[in-house]
Amino acid sequence: MTERSQRGATEDSFLEDEWAAFPRTLSRGRAFVYVLACRNDTLSKIGFTRDPLIRWRTLHRRFFELFDLDGGILVSTERVKDARNLERTLIVAFMNCSALASPMARISAGGHTEWFRGVTTEAMDLARDIALKNAWDWERPADWLRSFLAERRHLLFSWTATMLEVIEFERHNENAEASQVVSRYESALTDALDVFHTVGLDVDAQLPDPVRCWYRSRR
Repeated sequence: MTERSQRGATEDSFLEDEWAAFPRTLSRGRAFVYVLACRNDTLSKIGFTRDPLIRWRTLHRRFFELFDLDGGILVSTERVKDARNLERTLIVAFMNCSALASPMARISAGGHTEWFRGVTTEAMDLARDIALKNAWDWERPADWLRSFLAERRHLLFSWTATMLEVIEFERHNENAEASQVVSRYESALTDALDVFHTVGLDVDAQLPDPVRCWYRSRR
């Protein structure tokens, strides 16, 4: 493998977990509990996380297609203990409606005890009521994600340029390893740009011309 390919593979491993363009939020010290409703289904996911974007991506790389981010709720607390207690309260309250994880979710991240059927509205209402009683912040997952991504739009120019550069470089290597790198980088770049558009953020002005043309050709 070339030196450039080695660097690319290292970056891609990091991207697979976190998307290099979007720094972790753990330093904020907050914790979150979410109720996510699957699109066109009565199935929902209840969970705890310190970093919603990373957690949702572990469930499905295109989580914004699997879940209706406008139809769920995200509660944030200052203490992990409070978020853990809220998550437990929700799980116990709807334990009789537990269900198998969505077949679209990654098996390793499914959390079979955290999926429920037919209780999305009730779970959201309970989470909201508890949040209000404790003066915790709550919002739609889509609103949180839009704000989170808006703060990071300035990172897109250099990050997307590097991603496309690696894609084009590897395309000149006609072997199975290069093809895998291209495929993974193309998916990561497409997913990142798609999620901005999904939450209504126009990022054309933040993209280099070659990236803008590349992305338009794939839509």
